[in-house]
Amino acid sequence: MSNNLVDSSYDTVVVGAGNAALCSAIAAKLQGANVLVVERAPKEKSGGNSYFTDGAIRVAYGHFENIRKVIPEITDNEAENTIMPDYDTEDFYDDMMRVTEGKSDPELASQLVGKSLETIFWMREQGVEFELNKGNQSFVKDGKREFWGGLPLKTKNKGIGLMGYLFQRLNELGIDIVYDTRAIELVREEEKITGVIVEQEREMVKINCSSVVLANGSFEANKEMRKKYIGEEWAEARVRGTEFNTGDGIEMALAVGAQKYGEWSGCHSIGTDYHVPEVGDFNKPGDIFKKHSYPLSIMLNKEGKRFVDEGADFRNYTYAKYGKEILKQKDHVAYQIYDANTRPLLREEYNLEEATCVQADSIEELADKLSVEKEQFLNTIKEYNNAIQDGEFNPSIKDGKHTEGITPPKTNWAVKIDEAPFYAFPVTCGITFSFGGVHTDKEGRVLDGDGNPIKGLFAAGEMIGGIFYGNYPGGSGLMSGAVFGKLAGTSAGKYVQNKEEIGS
Repeated sequence: MSNNLVDSSYDTVVVGAGNAALCSAIAAKLQGANVLVVERAPKEKSGGNSYFTDGAIRVAYGHFENIRKVIPEITDNEAENTIMPDYDTEDFYDDMMRVTEGKSDPELASQLVGKSLETIFWMREQGVEFELNKGNQSFVKDGKREFWGGLPLKTKNKGIGLMGYLFQRLNELGIDIVYDTRAIELVREEEKITGVIVEQEREMVKINCSSVVLANGSFEANKEMRKKYIGEEWAEARVRGTEFNTGDGIEMALAVGAQKYGEWSGCHSIGTDYHVPEVGDFNKPGDIFKKHSYPLSIMLNKEGKRFVDEGADFRNYTYAKYGKEILKQKDHVAYQIYDANTRPLLREEYNLEEATCVQADSIEELADKLSVEKEQFLNTIKEYNNAIQDGEFNPSIKDGKHTEGITPPKTNWAVKIDEAPFYAFPVTCGITFSFGGVHTDKEGRVLDGDGNPIKGLFAAGEMIGGIFYGNYPGGSGLMSGAVFGKLAGTSAGKYVQNKEEIGS
């Protein structure tokens, strides 16, 4: 459609064009609503943070047979040579509560977990294709591929593929979308949402509608909001995804009485290549700058000291909080150290041309090539090597091969760094999204300060607060976007069509 919105009227307006937003738009359309998607970014930069993801999506799949239903291309021979532990709703919920230290809203967490598998099947019905997450979540041992960490599923062609499938479905359903259009303000009359004001080509335009789904992300790309809510040092964090997630939707919702919710001082952040762009580069999507093999490494700062237990748990359960720890280090940099024995085990992102790597034939030479305090650097590695206890190294499980007598310890996957050549990968902190948002119920209805639904207002994705605190299980962000996107869109469509009493 053209971008001309003057005098336009829709049943439902969805703000944003990432995974959560498009799932909302599709779900509302399937309820019979006339839907418009409003995207702030130009068309060539659309897709939100979802476009930049690796595509891994956490689901309580129960048994491997459910994965085969999602990926029917898996052959019987491949299945016979695949080891995939069961992962049910209790496992997913326990992971949520464990990594958030019990702070995740039980109702929202239960909804996310309980609706995850049916939402995956629904996404497949909408044309999204999936594949096994082999490269990042499995190792081959004795001729069998062994998966670990509850994350064996990903979308084909990463986030690029996911968004391609969803945009294609939008087109099939005849859902209108406008680009270069920034939602500015919600219109509320007689205690219900009746429209949204957007900025288009420097002009303000009112779109009349009966319901609005806000799904345009959190505030991670807004430096001032990061400093205000998360901390001054967060001005230095690199933005991993879209530059357009500046908190617009959150501020619009708060302006009409929405309740703040969740950990406003927290965020999802990771260790990413030190030379990553300041904001996501749409010409290099697919989460190619991350550096997530650190459980096999030791990480040292410029002072030559370790600062986290790299092997505390599988990468899936620590990576979202370790970016914060890297940001605390001098000059916001750390070095992941590997030797010839561990280097072949590293994930595919370490082999890309974008990966920054320093290589040397001795530890002393490596120290000379890095901006570190050499004596302490060498001593740290020596103490680490001497502290490693006997045991069998196995990266497919938490092998318990650990250190003793050093702080911090390394709880799993402790292997000596003593075989040349040696490698250092410099990393810094990349922020993905902030955890603070607005309060919704489990159907995606935005709640006011008294806990009552604001009639006609719904939210999904990173807009929702209260789900993640301090950390999150890998892949649960995409799943949350899809689950609550589908729920919010369905609720908005039903609200418009008066199929059930919404907002009472």
